[in-house]
Amino acid sequence: MAETVAFFRPDDERAAEAAEIVAELGAEPLSDPMLAVEPTGAAPREDAAITVLTSKTGAELVSKAGWEPAGEVVAIGSATAGALTEAGYRVDRVPEEFSSAGLVAELADEVAGRRVEVARSDHGSAVLTGGLADAGAYVHETVLYRLVRPKGAGEAAEAAAEQTLDGACFTSSLTVEHLLEAAADRGVREAAVAGLDGAVVGAIGEPTREAAEARGIAVDVVPDTADFEALAAAVVERL
Repeated sequence: MAETVAFFRPDDERAAEAAEIVAELGAEPLSDPMLAVEPTGAAPREDAAITVLTSKTGAELVSKAGWEPAGEVVAIGSATAGALTEAGYRVDRVPEEFSSAGLVAELADEVAGRRVEVARSDHGSAVLTGGLADAGAYVHETVLYRLVRPKGAGEAAEAAAEQTLDGACFTSSLTVEHLLEAAADRGVREAAVAGLDGAVVGAIGEPTREAAEARGIAVDVVPDTADFEALAAAVVERL
């Protein structure tokens, strides 16, 4: 019988893609979306020297808003860059490390005295805005969307509590938080954490690993590349 691997991507093409990836790796996919997108209707400034986008969702929303940037466009990673390109935007650069810290390292030497627009969700890391400000940038942040926990989330928490979950793929710190909140709502938080201790837990990057371990969830694997396919492959390989 195939091992069951849970993932927590939004209930759209991302969850469908994740299910396909996990199945192709020979595991049984368990989709338990922990993030739902609530657009704010806001659009980024258009007069910034540099605009940073940190997600595929953000790229899709700025396109729908008809945003027309005057300066450089920077994407946090390949998925965001791909969505921007598909929407017709020129992507000027992508950092070597697909993270907030990677963005700061990429831009720190050239932002002093310049306006930098950061367009993202309401749960963006202060590492990015703080790091750019420390480098001398005039940072403006636009919240494009809020990330909320969907009603009914928590099937994977139940499976972990029942020790029927073999692997879990966490793609952000917020998916960790929302899984534990869902587990608490169902009265199985302690049992779910114990069940995850017996499973192979993967985190897409160091911030996600830190968030999980700070909440008592031991992380077994972090892929070299911060994308879901690499994460799922690392979890299944460990299994």
